[in-house]
Amino acid sequence: MEYGFFGIIVLIADVYALYSIITSGASTLAKVLWSILVLVLPVLGFVIWLIAGPRAGNTRI
Repeated sequence: MEYGFFGIIVLIADVYALYSIITSGASTLAKVLWSILVLVLPVLGFVIWLIAGPRAGNTRI
């Protein structure tokens, strides 16, 4: 049961990371590379993305 809960937490974190990557202003190549990293290494990829991933820029209206 404990592993199932951890798996759901990892899944939610990865979905959040992928959504943030896709909606970021980064180049297409950067988006693809970050997405592959998060999908191949779910926990480590999420942590690396959280630390060094593309940031949302200031948006002007």
